[in-house]
Amino acid sequence: MEPDPRFTLANERTFLAWIRTSLAFLAGGIAVEALTLDYFPAAVRTSFSVGMLLMGVLLSSGAALRWLRVERSLRAKRPLPLPLVIPVLSIFGALTAGMLVAFVLQN
Repeated sequence: MEPDPRFTLANERTFLAWIRTSLAFLAGGIAVEALTLDYFPAAVRTSFSVGMLLMGVLLSSGAALRWLRVERSLRAKRPLPLPLVIPVLSIFGALTAGMLVAFVLQN
């Protein structure tokens, strides 16, 4: 039996929201590398840029897996799976903010 279309469409909207977030990380990683030449040393700039790009890739793949797992749960009438990408995003954000604060306080 097919699930209520509203739930499938809500799952799709959530997927698209995660994709928008991953695109923002990708754009941010490119912007950090291209626009902060005068503010950060090359190693710091590259580290932040690569970290943001990797987070964008991780989020987009995590969004696809999450969409698939939720869709399967809806169709099988099972409980929805826990979102694993949220703790990863939270930890990454906290670590990045902490590193930026430490860098700013050093200079």
